[in-house]
Amino acid sequence: MRVSRLRAASCPGGLGSQQQGGRQFSQLRAFALDLGGSTLEEPTDLEIVVVDQNDNRPVFRQEVFTGRVLEGAVPGTYVTRAEATDADDPETDNAALRYSILEQGGPQLFSIDPLTGEIRTVQVGLDREVVAVYNLTLQVADMSGDGLTATASAIITLEDINDNAPEFTGDQFFMEAAEAVSGVDVGRLEVEDRDLPGSPNWAARFTILEGDPDGQFTIRTDPRTNEGVLSVVKPLDYESRERYDLKVAVQNEAPLQAAAPRAERGQARVSVQVRDVNEAPVFQENPLRTSLAEGAAPGTPVATFSARDPDTQQPQRLSYSKDYDPEDWLQVDGATGQVQTQRVLSPASPFLKDGWYRAIILARDDAFPPSTATGTLSIEILEVNDHAPELSPPWGSLCSTPDRGSGLLLGATDEDLPPHGAPFHFQLSPRVPELARNWSLSQVNVSHARLRPRLRVPEGLHRLSLLLQDSGQPPQQREQPLNVTVCRCGQDGACLPGAAALRAGGAGISLGALVIMLASVILLLLLALLVALLARFRQQSWDKRLLHGLQDDLRDNILNYDEQGGGEEDQDAYDMDQLRHPAELAALGAPLGRPPLRRDAPFGRARPQVIRALPTSPADIADFINDGLEAADSDPSVPPYDTALIYDYEGDGSVAGTLSSILSSLDDEDQDYSCLREWGPRFSRLADLYGPP
Repeated sequence: MRVSRLRAASCPGGLGSQQQGGRQFSQLRAFALDLGGSTLEEPTDLEIVVVDQNDNRPVFRQEVFTGRVLEGAVPGTYVTRAEATDADDPETDNAALRYSILEQGGPQLFSIDPLTGEIRTVQVGLDREVVAVYNLTLQVADMSGDGLTATASAIITLEDINDNAPEFTGDQFFMEAAEAVSGVDVGRLEVEDRDLPGSPNWAARFTILEGDPDGQFTIRTDPRTNEGVLSVVKPLDYESRERYDLKVAVQNEAPLQAAAPRAERGQARVSVQVRDVNEAPVFQENPLRTSLAEGAAPGTPVATFSARDPDTQQPQRLSYSKDYDPEDWLQVDGATGQVQTQRVLSPASPFLKDGWYRAIILARDDAFPPSTATGTLSIEILEVNDHAPELSPPWGSLCSTPDRGSGLLLGATDEDLPPHGAPFHFQLSPRVPELARNWSLSQVNVSHARLRPRLRVPEGLHRLSLLLQDSGQPPQQREQPLNVTVCRCGQDGACLPGAAALRAGGAGISLGALVIMLASVILLLLLALLVALLARFRQQSWDKRLLHGLQDDLRDNILNYDEQGGGEEDQDAYDMDQLRHPAELAALGAPLGRPPLRRDAPFGRARPQVIRALPTSPADIADFINDGLEAADSDPSVPPYDTALIYDYEGDGSVAGTLSSILSSLDDEDQDYSCLREWGPRFSRLADLYGPP
């Protein structure tokens, strides 16, 4: 009896558990062996198939599906797609999924494809203004819809289209606006629109169809409320029109759908009543431009800057005044607005810009409260040719020969502005015909000319006369002297060194400088004369007090010590006794004998001194001094007249005995002057005169 044993083992060649086509199966290999382990039969492959069971519920890929579709979309418009999965064998009904809509919350407007899950519209009637968002409940089931199920949500939003036209809330609006103002809001126009707020389908746009031919109003849209705001852009005038009847229309920014119904109140009437107010005066011409010649005399009329009052139904009186006149040049008539000058305007005024002067005039009515208008008055200052050209500078130097140097370049200036200045015309004075024979004058440019000698001219200073004329209308001319220094020049046209000194010394003085110098000299002379008269008057008062008292000796007080003799002609020292009062010498008992003589004077010409009487009054002092000077001039024993100095009275003091150590007594015969030679060469001549022969 054969005993066998069946042994199963996995196939080592890749047999085992596998899945194919969604089906799960396993492969086994079986062996037949006896008890001894010997193979009885060949190995056998066994395949075990696992049969799928519906044990997995289908699952949506997301819990909420979203979609958007335009309102009014046609049936069949795609919205969105729902997707689900199932873990069972897809080749069996366990994974056969079917989709459906469980609930729509209203009419059946959407459908879903059971196999693909696509959601589409099924009929017309989608209106965002009625229902803006739809919430759908979706279901998926396996076993072809009969098995396990799962649910999800679908949110569908309707997108707005302009299917509703805006409409006014009323057929007519009433407003009021003040005259003479602009940029102010008058009122608001309310509208309604059922489209999506904030979208172009909702935003309103207003148009004025009638009643505003001059464009005095405008309507803008308030983006927050979608209302129309009526504004005044040009000032209204109550006197010309008291009421405005406007016809306005409204529409959206986006075009209206063709199928949308037309608005019943797409137009409205707006009545604007103009309110009368006190308006400011109005200048007839503002700014007012005029012109005036420079240097206009005070009282010259400038312009009449008048205004009118727009309030014709309320006649009022206007008054005028200045608001800005930096130079205080103008005067305004308060009743008529006539402007005239009140002084001469300086050409150098910093407020004169490019020849224009600007002032601001005010016009004010007498209403309550009053209104004021501002007017600008621009005055052009016309240049007048009131200055003749002038040489700058009126001197110079050139070479004495015509073929040397470049001549003398002459320039001119003019205080007048163009066109009354350059070009200048230079000409030698026709009053002096000989100038044209010796000199030539050629124009270089509009402001310069060149002077040259026609033939050799002597060196030194030459005074020429030139006639200068400007280009103004009428022209101004001036005859002006020109100081020309003629010098010897080298080959390079430069003055030689010696000639340069001549040129420097011979430079002429201009007429203006000469006048200033003469005026200065005359002024100094007048001041000196005034000081002398004051000193004379003061001296007389002092002399009257001093001489009557006989308290001082006038000749004993010498103040000016900066002169020490008469120079080489004076070889004798001063004898102070000659300056003493004769009465004092007599009182002192001093001898009045012959004084020492100067050795340079002729011998024997000494005159006997005569005791002169003292002056009895201040008027006799001058005669007393003159007589003394004449006696000293003719007396060889005293210093010559050319050493007489001006002395001043100082009161009581020294008796003049200490002025010099040379004179120690009144007698000159006992003195030894030989020691003066030891003092140096300057005292040798003095020792020869007074020393021993």
